[in-house]
Amino acid sequence: MHLRVVKKNRGEVSLYDPIGTDKEGNEITLLDVLGTPAEVVQDMVEAQLEEAKIKEKVKKLSGRERNVLEMRFGLFHGLCKTQREIAKMLGISRSYVSRIEKRAIQKLLKELSFDNNKH
Repeated sequence: MHLRVVKKNRGEVSLYDPIGTDKEGNEITLLDVLGTPAEVVQDMVEAQLEEAKIKEKVKKLSGRERNVLEMRFGLFHGLCKTQREIAKMLGISRSYVSRIEKRAIQKLLKELSFDNNKH
């Protein structure tokens, strides 16, 4: 029975397991090697919060505006398209896509600045 338990856990590694020593003879753990500076983590969290806020505001746009911005900047699927590609997909001119994009961005900026002024 003990051998089965050991076999199951054989592939598991703890972040606190020692993996070697540094020049001064101190133990180094996997966590020490994989550690991320606090500033990087903070920046990542702030970026995710900003992205969530923008996505929430994008939902308030008209369907066409939302669709153009999602395709143009890859908001939900990560695939950015050119204005020309979007125009072809929607059956409209590239300049009309540009106008829709500009209007939607202006609405978003207005919403975001309104939120920032409330706080």
